[in-house]
Amino acid sequence: MADASALDALSHGARVLAYAGFAALSLVLTVIDVRTHRLPNRIVLPAYPAALVLLGVAAATSGEWAAFGRSLVAGVLSFGFYLLLRLAQPRGMGGGDVKLAGLVGVLLGFAGWDAVVVGVFAGFLAGGIYSVGLIAARRADRRTAIPFGPWMLLGAWLGLAFHAVAG
Repeated sequence: MADASALDALSHGARVLAYAGFAALSLVLTVIDVRTHRLPNRIVLPAYPAALVLLGVAAATSGEWAAFGRSLVAGVLSFGFYLLLRLAQPRGMGGGDVKLAGLVGVLLGFAGWDAVVVGVFAGFLAGGIYSVGLIAARRADRRTAIPFGPWMLLGAWLGLAFHAVAG
């Protein structure tokens, strides 16, 4: 049987790598989305297996299978919610946002449902405040395309921060 402290270290390391990778991904995707209004598949999609493997290792070495299950459910629910928004208003939500939503759900879900709820809500709130500010400053109107990925990612980090403080 493996030493408990070694398993704890492996679990912690896998978790740190998952969220450090998400931090780097957040910075890269924010710059790309602001510049191009795109969230490239070649960046978003490989992050899914990386996050799932790392969180799976964290769950396997810590016994936190409930957190891993919640992570999967949150990813599916977040992806589904954004997909419904895209289907309802195709010009209002991009396909990259939908794909990113699933990844965000996976990472927030591992932390907890509070992180998921706060993270998703905060993204919409931050994006909405920014959009209203642009309209008030007459730099945009209600038809102006605003990259939403940065706000989703900000919301995700706010959700994780809320969980860390409240949890």
